[in-house]
Amino acid sequence: MSTGETKVEPVAADAVAIAARTVLFDFDGVLIHGDAFDMFMRDRYRRSVLRKIGALLTLPWLLLVTPFSRRRATHTLVHVALLGMSEQRYGAAAEAFAASLVRRPRQFCRDGLNALRRHQAAGDRVIVVTGCEHMLVSHILQQLGLSEVEVLASRLRPGLLGMRVKLHNVGRRKPLQLAAFGVGEWHVAYSDSVVDAPMLKPAAEAVLVNGTPKLCKKLEKTLGRTITRVDWF
Repeated sequence: MSTGETKVEPVAADAVAIAARTVLFDFDGVLIHGDAFDMFMRDRYRRSVLRKIGALLTLPWLLLVTPFSRRRATHTLVHVALLGMSEQRYGAAAEAFAASLVRRPRQFCRDGLNALRRHQAAGDRVIVVTGCEHMLVSHILQQLGLSEVEVLASRLRPGLLGMRVKLHNVGRRKPLQLAAFGVGEWHVAYSDSVVDAPMLKPAAEAVLVNGTPKLCKKLEKTLGRTITRVDWF
């Protein structure tokens, strides 16, 4: 005999999980115009004559090593800029710079930030995967009201003479870091560079941000398939 009650099926949690996607965003050139860590380093040198002198003293080494390894040359300049800094002092400097950066007009990519927030609203898991340094990019995202976004980034470590480069999260390191983070697959990946091909290739949808037709063609050849191209401001 009917009781007059309507049987309500429980919400299918699995269906919700299936609907949620993992979405990756590069940071520099996608969410911000320019290279955030490079801007931070330039600010460090601009504020100190001693750092400028230190960079000049490394010039013979830079001239010797740059033709063979731009990475080592860049790391040298980073180490000079962070000479004598403890992890705590570096964190305070990164936080202060992040606060000043977000006040700059037109510094950030409005369309990119809107796209990120749309993914969040849709219930997607959003991860910023970037070559920018972890503490700096985390402070910037916090200043933008995006502190809940997961971040996989480059890392520094404290050394006897100051902060040193521990890990530069670019190219093939990005999928390796994602795997170490427990992320085995992702559905959408946004980048502005062919260097991110290792991260873009496994994505169901690869999105090139502000890329020229030539760059788009090069990336499609590298990936072996068509991609989505967007113009963001």
